[in-house]
Amino acid sequence: MIWTTSDLSTPPGAADLLWPALSAPFHGDLPVRLRAWDGSEIGPPGRPTLILHDRKALRRILWQPGELGMARAYVTGELDVDGDLTECLRLVWQAARAHGLTGGKLSAGGWMTALRAAARFGLVGPPPGPPASEARISGRPRSRNRDQAIIAHHYDVPAEFYQLILGPQMAQSAAFWAPSCRTLADAQLAKLDLICAKLRLEPGMQLLDVGCGWGALAIHAAQNYGAQVTAITTAPGQAAFVADRAAKLGLGSQLTVREQHYREITGPPQDAVASTEMGEHLGNADYPAFCGLLRGQLRPGGRLLIQQMSRGSRAPGGGAFIERYIAPDLHMRPVGETICLLEQAGFEISSLQAMRQDYAKTIRVWQLNLERRWDQAVAILGLESARVWRLYLACGALAFEECRMDVHQILAAPR
Repeated sequence: MIWTTSDLSTPPGAADLLWPALSAPFHGDLPVRLRAWDGSEIGPPGRPTLILHDRKALRRILWQPGELGMARAYVTGELDVDGDLTECLRLVWQAARAHGLTGGKLSAGGWMTALRAAARFGLVGPPPGPPASEARISGRPRSRNRDQAIIAHHYDVPAEFYQLILGPQMAQSAAFWAPSCRTLADAQLAKLDLICAKLRLEPGMQLLDVGCGWGALAIHAAQNYGAQVTAITTAPGQAAFVADRAAKLGLGSQLTVREQHYREITGPPQDAVASTEMGEHLGNADYPAFCGLLRGQLRPGGRLLIQQMSRGSRAPGGGAFIERYIAPDLHMRPVGETICLLEQAGFEISSLQAMRQDYAKTIRVWQLNLERRWDQAVAILGLESARVWRLYLACGALAFEECRMDVHQILAAPR
């Protein structure tokens, strides 16, 4: 059914003229409402509204149909959403999957309709350049320089931005929403306690935190369990933040921060090793060696805790938007494959805990924090990068809600 705001006695608006091209892939219907740059609207009422502020958004989508073209239009502000962004994405992708459109390809008839619309609106021309916030990563895959550039793209922004959304623990990973948890701080504290309990940390035990992020686990283990912690990160900003925070808390003698690549880890075996949502940044070919390195860092009787995202084997990278804007070399495998690789490296798996629903709830709180502090986020990052984060969190929440991504805690010990 066509729902339009245009008066039938007046010439059709831009939304009406776009109807044939936009509705054809969806077999005559639109999953959301559309508002064009001239104010005309079309589509079902009561649903989130896609707003085309600039017809340039259509040129982006024409040149790059599917997720990437829409993402580029969104982060530049040429395309916006009136309503819940996650709900809008849910409706669009549900309809796209139902009509076989997830590959970002149009049929021959669809291309002809799109080209006629492009000609009508003066959209014929070269593709617009990618937004400034899109990652431009070069170098040999999995080289130290390339890995460093990828980490810098995502993490080398002021810590003040992450403090806006992550909460007091500064944990950028799934919280554990135990029944008693009422706030994100409660749930992140519960997650940190859960990890330390599984590792059986006691005062004086040595913990290696591989990919320590902003130091949530490292600081918690030193401060509350008396552990001697070595924290590893490749991000200079994170290393400085963790070291400064540890010093202010009087933990300088218990916590050592190293700015280094995981391949450069050396030292005597530890009592415990943890890696919290870092393994996704390793390539498929590198993961067996990573498991071997972790095995070599544990003494007999030690314990390993990995908290890691997983995904079906058909889309290990997370999609075009994630790969261009967030983590270019991200690789997620099914959790069963990770377990097999750990076993091949000499580990015995002790327990597996699924946390998909916990992550969906965690991201929803991050979204609320970002919206409440939107002006501050824009002041720190700039508008375009802030919009990248808004889209990133909306996509992440939806992926976990729809079971397209999962996250698990894997507890293991050397055989």
